[in-house]
Amino acid sequence: MADPAFTSSTLVVPGLNKVPRHIAIIMDGNGRWARKRFLPRVAGHSRGVEAVRGTIRAAIERGVEYLTLFAFSSENWRRPADEVSFLMQLFIKSLHMEVSRLHENGIRFHVIGDRSRFEPILVKAIEAAEELTANNTRLHLTVAANYGGRWDVLSAVNRALAKQPGVTEISEEMINAGLSMNYAPEPDLFIRTGGEQRISNFLLWQLAYTEFFFTDALWPDFNGKLLDQAIASYQNRERRFGRTSEHLTTGGEVERHA
Repeated sequence: MADPAFTSSTLVVPGLNKVPRHIAIIMDGNGRWARKRFLPRVAGHSRGVEAVRGTIRAAIERGVEYLTLFAFSSENWRRPADEVSFLMQLFIKSLHMEVSRLHENGIRFHVIGDRSRFEPILVKAIEAAEELTANNTRLHLTVAANYGGRWDVLSAVNRALAKQPGVTEISEEMINAGLSMNYAPEPDLFIRTGGEQRISNFLLWQLAYTEFFFTDALWPDFNGKLLDQAIASYQNRERRFGRTSEHLTTGGEVERHA
């Protein structure tokens, strides 16, 4: 069920916070990190798991409530079969190793994406992790796996049509309710590592008014210091949501961040 408090930023101006409430990250550069060290690409993916652990800790320490990580896109199936197989096995291994630790630290775990292509053992591991952590509230950690923004929007539209047969017009609220992240506010800050400057079919609907931060750092090198740089950049942005600067300073509303 969608939380009515998490409405679209095009419908309601969200509250502004000094620390981003929700940070979404494309973790790019694992393969290049390994290549620079004359290692196989899969070594970069393994090292990237350590960066995930550090980023989760840093996010909690800074008061972030929602952290969403893009781990595997619906287009990543185009990669070499052996690399895809390694990534799936790494996902299973990471779930078995990390979920109890997430639970002990009060972290709620979610996976968004189309699970139909996953092996049953992976689907069961995901479901078990989500069930174990379902009542935790310290941090909502979401991993996007076999996820695509267009798939998400299309799925939401199809859900809306299925709920109301014969409907002739679909509203934003109907789409919001059907999105895979209907439990979370829209991201305040989007980070992409690895030097690329595109969103690669990630959270297309939800990033409408998100602040973007790009860094050349490769994902395995990402750490709390780089997260602080991204947050500092966010704090220097003027988030207008369609309004003017004058409106913010003279209209009785909060200027920049509360």
